[in-house]
Amino acid sequence: MRRRLLSAALVLSAALCLPGLVACGEETTPGADTTPPASGTAAATEPAGERTSGTEAGAASASDPAEVDLSGKTIAVDPGHNGGNAAAPAKINRPVPDGRGGTKPCNTTGTSTNSDYPEADFTWAVAKKLRHSLEQAGATVVLSRKDNKGVGPCVDERGTFADDADLLVSIHANGSESSSVRGFHIIVADPGEDEKTEKASVSLAKSLGSAMGETFTPNQAYGKDAISRRPDLAGLNNASVPAVIVECGEMRNPAEAKLMESKSGQSKYAAALFDGIVDWF
Repeated sequence: MRRRLLSAALVLSAALCLPGLVACGEETTPGADTTPPASGTAAATEPAGERTSGTEAGAASASDPAEVDLSGKTIAVDPGHNGGNAAAPAKINRPVPDGRGGTKPCNTTGTSTNSDYPEADFTWAVAKKLRHSLEQAGATVVLSRKDNKGVGPCVDERGTFADDADLLVSIHANGSESSSVRGFHIIVADPGEDEKTEKASVSLAKSLGSAMGETFTPNQAYGKDAISRRPDLAGLNNASVPAVIVECGEMRNPAEAKLMESKSGQSKYAAALFDGIVDWF
């Protein structure tokens, strides 16, 4: 793994395309439950996705972006997958460094709801709303991709594009085969780039999980904090800054799918992520 010192002054363009950190489909067959629950636990299966009603605004958060000062902070946001991946199998299947001395496929198509709403569309919608709130609060935001029409970027680049940021949040949704599985969970690399970065990543995961838990249901199959520690996700393995993958919910669960497909639901996901980032700082 790389050992690099970060420079806050070096900021990548907000239009930079970064290859992705993907848990829901990064290195597995789309539609499979790609993030195994913690040993000895069962997946949450109650038919609910949203814990509280929340609000409908684009920045429907406990923290008003206009009243938060994130000046001088650089946030890397990775909307998982990309809208053009399915049309380019040769490109997304080529091997790239996995951050552990091996290789992984460049990317995958991601999962979808039972009504064929793609994960890539959901992650892009939430990322745009999150970017808006972060920029309102004064932060500089760099995205891993500039639109939802392209291919990639590959999973290694979805980690390295954040080298000059303060943190990296990769947005995804899970695709368990069972429609009864529900809830969000958050993934960190195990081990991380180094001990300091690993601890900071876990701290970031806890802040995001706490904020999301105000509105959404945590999948406690991954523990009381709904945090999964994994060594096999190339995006996280290639990140040199505190980094997490947020699996916002289960796209095959009818209640959570309905929420993910709606603009109001997407706003609530973005608001929860914003609050978690603010709390971490």
